[in-house]
Amino acid sequence: MKLSLRNLLLLGVSIELIILFVSYLLHPEIGETFRYAARYSGRLSAIVFLYTFYQYASSFPSPIKDNIELRNFIRLFALLHVIHWGYLASNVYLNAVPLEAVKLIGGALAYLMIVVAPFKLHQLKIPFQLTYFYYVGLVMILTYVARIKGDFEGAEPYWLHYLGISTLIVCCIVFGFWIWKSKKQDPA
Repeated sequence: MKLSLRNLLLLGVSIELIILFVSYLLHPEIGETFRYAARYSGRLSAIVFLYTFYQYASSFPSPIKDNIELRNFIRLFALLHVIHWGYLASNVYLNAVPLEAVKLIGGALAYLMIVVAPFKLHQLKIPFQLTYFYYVGLVMILTYVARIKGDFEGAEPYWLHYLGISTLIVCCIVFGFWIWKSKKQDPA
């Protein structure tokens, strides 16, 4: 059963609100509420991103503009990641989390790409589409690397971080192989 864009976005926003509500119930101090909401919202975004990347790779080289489900998931991912940014910004502000300029610039570029993607990605040539998917994937991988290194205040590294980074790396490799294989078979 395929959901309409409206229902898909409503489902996504509902899940984000549930994440915030559960985070509040488990951690009622407002700084901790947003720390956990950002954490779990980010994981939701990563899952939706991987599914979106899967759809792109498995339908390659079909144009994005012809794949309504893929375009809807690009929109969903953008919306969820904007909500995640709101939770993340609240966490940074409320918990006085120090920011590093290099990470901030790299993350800001990824956010810019994510926000613009629903409007422009289908109009771009394949190398730019691949840049989008692989750059956003790289930023997510580097986020898990930082977690594993213990760079995130209030979160100790554990097995889920290793699973997350492994899943992202394997998916980027497998999806790249599918795309390369499709490109070799495409006579155009």
